[in-house]
Amino acid sequence: MRAGHLPAQDTALAATALLGIGLEPERLLAVCAEIEGHPDNVAPALNGGATLVLERPAGGFLATALEVHPSIAFVFAVPDFTLETKRARAALPAVVPHATAATAAARGAALVRGLATGDTELLAIALDDVLHVPYRAALVRGYDAVTSAARGAGAHGATLSGSGPTVVALCPLNRTRAVADAMSQAWQGSDVVTESLVVSRRVGGYDITPEPG
Repeated sequence: MRAGHLPAQDTALAATALLGIGLEPERLLAVCAEIEGHPDNVAPALNGGATLVLERPAGGFLATALEVHPSIAFVFAVPDFTLETKRARAALPAVVPHATAATAAARGAALVRGLATGDTELLAIALDDVLHVPYRAALVRGYDAVTSAARGAGAHGATLSGSGPTVVALCPLNRTRAVADAMSQAWQGSDVVTESLVVSRRVGGYDITPEPG
């Protein structure tokens, strides 16, 4: 977050609370998505947990919670360098082959099913992205070593978190520390210092609670 720049959801929520606008959840999502430029980040920030968001054909967005099996934990390795979203987007091709698109759709379905069931094989395949990682991985120093280290330490799989450079690994609850340490050590080999974040339970969405008095 840049100094003086609040995330879209924080700006909209603050305005809603201070002005007493009382926006309905769907309208609030639409406003936040307009500020952010897309709904991918603001939908889970508002709703909490893993969230699937789709654009309605008639306009607006449909957000729905995704089930995450209690055996799954998320380990985020955040490096001490940045990757501008503009640069990450510029790395993507304007067109991909139909076969690639079909594979990506199938792996998206595998991810939803794998998250719900904890199926390790589904998760491993789903996290092997074909739509954006092949074009962005080269922008993230040490990416191959970090993801390989995560898998070697017991992760189901690892991939870029959003456009990067953060890497996220999905793993069993009892492997979070080993996976976090493995990713950190792999990045140290590229002279990169990291911070680890482990999420092992559902994180709630927004809550506007007036202060007493």
